[in-house]
Order: sequence, then C-alpha cells, then structure tokens
Amino acid sequence: MSGLSVYIHIPFCVRKCRYCDFLSVPVCRSDLPGSLIRDPDLSLISAYFEALSAEIRSAGPKLCKHVITTVYFGGGTPSLVPSVYIKNILGLLRDSADFAEDAEISMEMNPGTLREESIPDYLEGGVNRVSIGLQSVHERELSALGRIHSFQDFCRTFGLLRSAGFENLNVDLMTGIPFETKGSAKETLETAVSLKPSHLSVYSLILEPGTPLFEAYEASPESLCLPDEDTVLEIDGFTREYLEEQGYHRYEISNYAREGYACRHNLRTWDCRDYLGFGAGAASLYEGRRRTNVRDLKRYMSSPGRAAEEDKILTEQEKMEEFMFLGLRKTEGVSLSDFRERFGRELAEVYGEAAAKHRARGLLSLSAERLFLTPRGLELSNQILSDFLL
Repeated sequence: MSGLSVYIHIPFCVRKCRYCDFLSVPVCRSDLPGSLIRDPDLSLISAYFEALSAEIRSAGPKLCKHVITTVYFGGGTPSLVPSVYIKNILGLLRDSADFAEDAEISMEMNPGTLREESIPDYLEGGVNRVSIGLQSVHERELSALGRIHSFQDFCRTFGLLRSAGFENLNVDLMTGIPFETKGSAKETLETAVSLKPSHLSVYSLILEPGTPLFEAYEASPESLCLPDEDTVLEIDGFTREYLEEQGYHRYEISNYAREGYACRHNLRTWDCRDYLGFGAGAASLYEGRRRTNVRDLKRYMSSPGRAAEEDKILTEQEKMEEFMFLGLRKTEGVSLSDFRERFGRELAEVYGEAAAKHRARGLLSLSAERLFLTPRGLELSNQILSDFLL
C-alpha cells in the first residue's frame, strides 16, 4: 500500500498573535501571565473534536487503502486542548489505517500551554516530534509580537519534553521582528542552539493584511521599530552560517536540521505527495484533487468534511506548477527524472526558458539530474519561483 500523510487542524488558541493570519480562534477566558491552563472553553473544544472524529470516520474508505507515514497536528495551539483528545484522534486514525513502523507524528506546541500531566497521553498516542514556538528569547520582542509566553515558559516546556524522552524537538524562531537588532537576533539563535534541538525553523516576519501588526505599520511604520533591510540581511546571513557551523543542514528555505531529523511531513508536502487534511480550513491533495474544508467553525461542525471552500481536479499545468513551486523550496531542488515520470515530458521542454534565465544569473544550478536554487537563489526565491507559473 502507498504512503499517506495526514494533517489535523486544531484551530484553538489563547489569543491571536499580532502577526497571525492563520485560522485560529481564541477560546480562553483568561490569558493572565503565568496562567498555564488559561481556562479554555471545553464545550466548544469537545464539539469540534466530535466533528473532527466524524470527518475522519467518513474518510475510512480512503484511509484504509494506505499506510500512514506522517501525521501533523497544527493550529492554532494543539497543546491547549486536553491531551486525551489528541490521543483519541490518533487512536481513531489507527482504527482506520495501518501506520508505518517509523511513522513521524508531529505536534505544534506553544510555551505556556503544556501541562506536565498531558505528556503521558502524547507518548501513548504516539507523538514523537514536537515543534515549539519560541520566536525570540527577548521579552520586549515577544510582547511586540503578541506572544502569550515568556522565555522562562519556553525553557520549562522544552525541559519537560526532554525529560520525558522527546528527542525530535523543533524550535521556531522569527527574524525581522519589532525591536530586533543584530545582537538580539544573535543571542536568540545561540540560546536556542545551546539547547541542542534536532531541528530549527527560522521564518521572516511577514506583515499580513488584516493583522494588528499590518494595521499598525500602515498607520505608522516607525511605531513598530522594525529592523532595516540591511540589518535583516545581516541577521539572515549570520543565521545560515552559524547553523551550518553548528551541524544544522539547511534543507529548505526556512528549515534546518541535524542529520536524520528533517521534517518528513513537510518534505512529503513539498514533493507533492498525497495527504489528507481534517478539520476546519484543512487542505487535502489526494489523487490529483485539491480540496480545502470551509474555514467557518460553525459551518464545519454542522457538516464536517462536507462543506468546502475549494474542491477541484488539478489540471496537468497546475500539477507541474506545484511540483516546481514547492520542490524548488528544498535546497536539493527538483528531480528531472521525477518530473519525467510524473508528467511524461522533459522539464527543459516545459521550463527551459525560465531555468536558463536564472542559471545565467547564477540563481539556479543543474547537477546530477537535479535543478536547484543556489545559495543566492534561495535568498531571492520569491522572484524566481513566480517564473515557474505557466
């Protein structure tokens, strides 16, 4: 049986961060500093998981045809909900499909929401990879982003997971954020690396329309105290060089891992392999069909898995575009033989002009049957990738 990835969307959070445009719904009556439980609305959470379970059961005929190789709980804040819900969803998936012996089961977690008594449920359910959102070690920067946690909260969360035996831990960091300097960014990176996580994701802040940070910038750019472009470039350069020195291989534009710890769930997504998404707003790519559940929680819960915001059979052109657009995000790029096998055409026949243009600029390279972005090309990826949309 072929492999399959599963994404589970948990939309609940304590409060939305100032930069967040993901589907997330605050469900806490209190977000007072130091309150780890924060009194979430359990009635809404319970109703959502009933709908989520119903959607998974309805997908049984698809699931049973595959071996699940990766599961990813994203959000929102999956660690905010009672841990038994996570454990039960994994049990339900196992009732529907076989799991690979080495299946990667990932879960996003925000510092300040982990309850120590929840860890046994995560372990019993099979969670073996946790991604923790640190962003910065500096309280001023965290506050400006609207994060609910302190650096001490992060240290406690990381320590509890390590003590419980979790080896595969990712730390999320963010650059280009309010009040950041070269010195503060260096301190954040060095502190994170000193904890020896297996994986680091380093994302640049994007001011998304409709978010409080975007609106503040529109009203008064100076009020955000964002680092200038040259500072951001220096921070990015230091990040790449330092992580490589410390044994973290850059395998995608924003992701670095020690040997053997690249996120397999994300790699399957970038390789355009089949995955099923469950939950409000969750997307699926299955047998050439792109489908995205409705984002509205009430509509989702009234007809789980039946109401969709997008549901279409991808054209051959769209498949090729996704193959290139996602595949070139990886530092190893795309395989010419894989392209040939999938589409029955040579990559040069379809994308020869775009590839030649950027190879001439030193932004793309061709080697050993692979087309990939050069180090300089990775920094200008958005400009390059747009040329592979037919």
